[in-house]
Amino acid sequence: METAVETESKLKIADKVFSSRLIVGTGKYASFEQNRQALEISGAEMVTVAVRRIELDKTKESILNYIDPEKYTLLPNTAGCYSVKETVMTAQLAREAGLGNFVKVEVIGDEKTLFPDNEATLEASKLLVKDGFHVLPYCSDDVVLCKKLEDIGCSAVMPLAAPIGSGLGIRNPYNLKLILEAVTVPVIVDAGVGTASDASRAMELGVDGLLMNTAIAGAKDPLKMAQAMKLAVQSGRLAYEAGRIPKKLYATASSPIDGLIDL
Repeated sequence: METAVETESKLKIADKVFSSRLIVGTGKYASFEQNRQALEISGAEMVTVAVRRIELDKTKESILNYIDPEKYTLLPNTAGCYSVKETVMTAQLAREAGLGNFVKVEVIGDEKTLFPDNEATLEASKLLVKDGFHVLPYCSDDVVLCKKLEDIGCSAVMPLAAPIGSGLGIRNPYNLKLILEAVTVPVIVDAGVGTASDASRAMELGVDGLLMNTAIAGAKDPLKMAQAMKLAVQSGRLAYEAGRIPKKLYATASSPIDGLIDL
């Protein structure tokens, strides 16, 4: 007999179907081996790699040698890019290096906050969609922008929860709800999650998935946090699918009061 987790609905992005709704990164770990272990423990099936910050030559020491391509879908990202030209060239480099045609588009517009440049993100995404990529753009929690990204053919939208690496959690749940109403492609919260309760809260809103790196890699015990995040994403999704009770100002008795025996 299948458990509730086993019958949980799956995540479909472009032509790929995933049992896990958690996507994890590959930076800031103490070692590649620790990264590999955390990835396995997390249950994630998609892993993102920063094209401009990793060794693409597998004959050398590289995180790519620790990621089994038979088990995981690679999601190269364009971290470190500040222009449309840089972003497009980085994505094309990743494809030429054999990393596939999925890409997380990240065009940074501000060095201090690492907030995305929305106009450049839209333009770079448009060019890469036309070039045959499955584009997952990192963007602000802007409803209009997310609709435009869907309209040009992006396979998902990835609004931030908070600034990259901040650990602040969900800052604007209302915008995320509006985005969920506005688009039909998967909505994957990217950036800002700090701990398991943040992940669970995001999933309870109804988002389709989460992408995180620092929350796991930067934890005192990354392997324990990887397990915590796996469970948080599962429980949050199940709670969303189950449907929470409405919030009320006053108490409601847990047991029915009709038919009580007079004493």
